[in-house]
Amino acid sequence: MHPESKYNLTTGGILSKLLVVALPIMGSQLSQMSYNLTDMYWLGRLSTGAVAATGVAGMYLWLSMALLMVGRMGAEIGVSQNLGRGDSIAAQSFGENAFMLSIALGVAYGAALYIWQTPLVGFFNIQELDVAAEARTYLSIVSFSVPFSFANAALTGYFTASGNSRMPFYMNSAGFAINMALDPLMIFGLRLGVAGAALATIIAQAISFALMAVAAVRAKNRPFERFRFFSRPNPETLRRIIRWSAPISAESAFFTFMTMITSRMISPFGQTALAVGRIGSQIESLSWLLAGGYGSALTAYMGQNYGSSQWSRIRRGFNISMAVMGIWGAIITVFMYTLGGQTYWLFLPDPDVRALGVMYLRILAVCQLSQCFEAVAGAAFKGCGRTLPPSIVSIVSNVLRVLLAMVFVRIWGVTGVWGAISLTAALRGITTLTWYLAESRNRHIRPVLNG
Repeated sequence: MHPESKYNLTTGGILSKLLVVALPIMGSQLSQMSYNLTDMYWLGRLSTGAVAATGVAGMYLWLSMALLMVGRMGAEIGVSQNLGRGDSIAAQSFGENAFMLSIALGVAYGAALYIWQTPLVGFFNIQELDVAAEARTYLSIVSFSVPFSFANAALTGYFTASGNSRMPFYMNSAGFAINMALDPLMIFGLRLGVAGAALATIIAQAISFALMAVAAVRAKNRPFERFRFFSRPNPETLRRIIRWSAPISAESAFFTFMTMITSRMISPFGQTALAVGRIGSQIESLSWLLAGGYGSALTAYMGQNYGSSQWSRIRRGFNISMAVMGIWGAIITVFMYTLGGQTYWLFLPDPDVRALGVMYLRILAVCQLSQCFEAVAGAAFKGCGRTLPPSIVSIVSNVLRVLLAMVFVRIWGVTGVWGAISLTAALRGITTLTWYLAESRNRHIRPVLNG
């Protein structure tokens, strides 16, 4: 990579370089959030049960992130660090091997969802039989989108690691726009209900992948001249990818599984409580989804500067990121506590739903600032190849979440479960940040992150 390239993150103004990478990623996340909210809007017009059903099935798509992150993080860390070292051959190898691994994992996971749809939905012990049936329908269809989303994630990580996050933004935004346009047509125009929502997802994911694949081999600003989608796997590269991503994958899987357990605690309270949580999590994603997008940019920044041994630049990038995400977290906290509840009326215009939704958002507002700080500290660790610390913190905090939820639900009902979620999310963010600061201050960051 040329030293003066705008995608070279080892030189130039730190904030400007971070924003060059972060803004398109955050734009993609906003597009994703807009799609999710549009999806909830149309399904809410169908029925409260449809929102609850897709929320339950969506848990397994969320669980897929554990495997999806294997390819994406392998590409982000491997490509960025080797570009920082000036080794473009190794960087390309990491991108190609991460892609092939993602395809294999996506096909396997999608097949598992289709084959075991009935017991998977049965885990949640849904009280309403029609909601359970719609959840099985949605899951069986949407399972075919999984290989496309896995492959697309690996290519997104490949571009982002090189500093070019604009390309994934353009391609993913096109897919999201198609999904948003297809939802009302499929759900109401063709009268397919939740099946239509699932079909719209498949079409959009397939188009996004096709566009990204073309960009990888034809786009003017592609990271490398050639990209081989299928070549002879490199065992050592694959081992390194798995070593980096295993803690993140375990963390993601454990987090989602613990969330599924808390959702199972909520299901006896009925479809209204499930729907409130489904919509509320999408509103809440204003903080954690965008913070995660910024974190992807910071991972690429840290990786390139780690590869080129720019220790001072790593420290300054971290401090700037803390300030940026601190401001954003504070804004979202105020929004959720004072105004967020008004948005429930857009999706489920029921006074009871709105009252419960206001309570949900106010409880979850407590942890938003902490989650933004966690995204910064976690990305800093990951960019330097230290994926274990944030994963340990996440796993421990999620065990605590379930234990607290089991106690709180007996005292405060469904709001007790939400309180346990908020409290442990705040503790997770504080602990991850404290761990990073302790390592970077007590010992020099280079030997720590090499260790």
